[in-house]
Amino acid sequence: MWEENFDTDEVGRKLDYSPVSWREYFDQMEDVSVGLADSRDVFRIYKAGTDGPLLVLLHGGGHSALSWAVFTTAIASRVTCRVLAMDLRGHGATLVRQSDDFSTQTMSSDVANVIRACYGETPPPIVLIGHGVGGAIAVHTASNMLLPTTVGLVAIDVVEGSAMDALHSIQNFLKGRPKSFKSMDHAIEWSVKSGQIRNLESARVSMVGQIKRCEVEEADTLEQASPVTDVVVERNEEFYDQSYVNDKENAASEVSLSEGQSVYKWRIDLSKSEKYWDGWFRGTSNLFLACNLPKLLLLAGIDRLDRDLTIGQMQGKFMMQVLPPCGHAVQEDKPDKVAEAVAAFLLRHKFAEARRETRR
Repeated sequence: MWEENFDTDEVGRKLDYSPVSWREYFDQMEDVSVGLADSRDVFRIYKAGTDGPLLVLLHGGGHSALSWAVFTTAIASRVTCRVLAMDLRGHGATLVRQSDDFSTQTMSSDVANVIRACYGETPPPIVLIGHGVGGAIAVHTASNMLLPTTVGLVAIDVVEGSAMDALHSIQNFLKGRPKSFKSMDHAIEWSVKSGQIRNLESARVSMVGQIKRCEVEEADTLEQASPVTDVVVERNEEFYDQSYVNDKENAASEVSLSEGQSVYKWRIDLSKSEKYWDGWFRGTSNLFLACNLPKLLLLAGIDRLDRDLTIGQMQGKFMMQVLPPCGHAVQEDKPDKVAEAVAAFLLRHKFAEARRETRR
């Protein structure tokens, strides 16, 4: 599919696949330490806003906090709120001791620990918003009441029934994508042309959180890298900014890509988390329904509803909205539509106030 010519926009301008800095969307980036002094885990977070409820944004499997970048600007222009988006363990620039522990208990505890480290024991009113696996973690965090000031829950394209049905095909998807890319630009181009992310603006900021720069090992060849044609490989200064200086694996010294000395590879090998896949989703529909909080479910398609949620929706136990056609990366593909739905949810329950002025 992605070999077709998508190199110009609707008015004939050449598309720009170069990466964009997180600074265009968030106010600040921090590395938050949690745990005991002699064994601390460090979680990368991005923040925006200073007033209103705190939207805690949890990304899907393989993605990073940067998948919420464009959404953050969109929601901040609609309501007064604060945003905290975090790289989950094993993802993005987060560095933990047990990076292969993806149990829902551990990951939901991570969320609570990061919020506690940032805001103490009395954080602002919290609305947990999660996409995919992050949605399941949001449900578990709310269900176990790990954050007492939680007032609302938003799950995006995570439904137990369809998720369980899809588990068997995930390995095939992972095997079918490129193992490496010649440059960050190549990766961004692939993500858009393959349909993984159907929004170029979002891909340009979020793919930085999905792949990392690596030295080529002897067993590697550039032939393994994604063979996107007609792309000029250029060094992009913005990518080498402070946002990933602390990432040990990405802070390799500068080398010339044309000499084939480095490539970009996926930050996380999702195939190694397979033993946790069932636990992520099994039982989440009933947990979601049982959470005694205002709830919103956003779906990429009505076909994703399972029996429990269908009954719950008919009984009015939660708000639901099916978004215009898009892929699984809902908040990236349709950030404005997701922001509109979340803003309406926040306003309906008086969690936030409408913003009158337009954010830059």
